[in-house]
Amino acid sequence: FNSSRNIIVALTIVILVVLLICFTAMQRDNKKESLPGQSQVNGVVATIDNIVKAPFRGIESMVKSVNNLFNTYSENDSLKKKLDRTDSLEAEVDILKQENSKLKEQLDLNETLVNYDVVNATVINRSPDSWQDVLIIDKGKNDGIEVNMPVMGDKGLIGRVIIAEATSAKVELLTTVNQTTNHFPVMIQGKGDAMVYGLMEAYNNKTHTLVVSQLTSTEEVEVGSKVTTSGLGNNSPKGLLVGEVKEVKKNKTGLTSEVLITPLADMYDVNQVTVVKRLAGSNE
Repeated sequence: FNSSRNIIVALTIVILVVLLICFTAMQRDNKKESLPGQSQVNGVVATIDNIVKAPFRGIESMVKSVNNLFNTYSENDSLKKKLDRTDSLEAEVDILKQENSKLKEQLDLNETLVNYDVVNATVINRSPDSWQDVLIIDKGKNDGIEVNMPVMGDKGLIGRVIIAEATSAKVELLTTVNQTTNHFPVMIQGKGDAMVYGLMEAYNNKTHTLVVSQLTSTEEVEVGSKVTTSGLGNNSPKGLLVGEVKEVKKNKTGLTSEVLITPLADMYDVNQVTVVKRLAGSNE
């Protein structure tokens, strides 16, 4: 009997609760507003919920801030690396542009040497203590390179071969301080069709010019005149471009005149060279 009564009471309570819920829902739908006391209960529940969740929201906010800080640090480090890489790439691009420009000039020079047998070579070594004296190229006797062959830079003559090995060669530059080196005989385009001959025998470090002496004449020489090899010394072919006349003046003794020539080729920044073997078709 007690068990049945408890079941009846429980069912009655459940029915009442269901009826209350249905009644509440109907009232809310009809009046479009909460029942008396419901708003207050909802406010209390919301307040309690905010109080309970406040510490968790604070912890969550701190975690997000720390995470954002680490992300920012990581992104900053990544951006720095990208910037460093960008600077490196820009430097590489500048170097490649310079090398490309030099190669183009070398190709333009080779087009003017169609009457010569030439060998293109790369500079593989240049000692700082003899920077203006010699350099070493990657071509030698196996490529037909011989001693005394003239060597051209990007725009003009820069020196001659002084030692030829099997796979490499040493080139002495026109800027050398070696006074015993073999000198280049040159010719200067004078007024009209006149040609003035002389011997290129030294390099002036102060004016950065080549000195030509033993001139056949100075009256026909004008500033800006082209200077080429004359081929009279048997050490170089005729017609290799050297530079332009910068000045005509008396030498130190004041007895004879000399011509200062501005070389067209860059003697210091040399990466690619052209060795002139001989006139095309010549067996000499």
